[in-house]
Amino acid sequence: MQSESVKILLTGLPGCGKTTAVMNILARLDCKQAAGFYTQEIRQKGARKGFRWKSLDGAEGILAHVDIKGARRVSRYGVDVAGFEKSVVPILDIDRPGAKLFVVDEIGKMECFSEKFAAAINRLFDSDRAVLATVAQKGAGLIADVKTHPAAKLFELTRQNRDETVGEVLQMLSYLNRPLG
Repeated sequence: MQSESVKILLTGLPGCGKTTAVMNILARLDCKQAAGFYTQEIRQKGARKGFRWKSLDGAEGILAHVDIKGARRVSRYGVDVAGFEKSVVPILDIDRPGAKLFVVDEIGKMECFSEKFAAAINRLFDSDRAVLATVAQKGAGLIADVKTHPAAKLFELTRQNRDETVGEVLQMLSYLNRPLG
């Protein structure tokens, strides 16, 4: 039996399919007990203009956009830290009723502007809850800390090993498919 407090991290180069892998895992995992969010690019006329977050229960908002002004920036994107903290951080509450698996896509530079997000991630990693997260390949602070957490299992994702990795992660999370009670 796999540990019910496993912390699974997927990392890799941009475009290797981390979010795709997470979505494939969620689609194949019969788990109604997941909470969290994933990110998607915002494209207009073929050009990337920013990033949005979507919660697993359907809510969504803007994480970063070229039109957002302010000091919190990654490359040409301004980050909406206040909106992220108001809408996304509460999703990651370890006391969330019924949540056995927390999905976090991603632990990256934009998200790490939020001290409340960092605190929520630290609480999750120190809890008995399972975590499936993507994490930036490079970075200090929280990005480096979660990779070296004692409970973390880090997978380096590539286009070539993505399907194999998805299968291995599904095995690790198979206990979530057990009936309740």
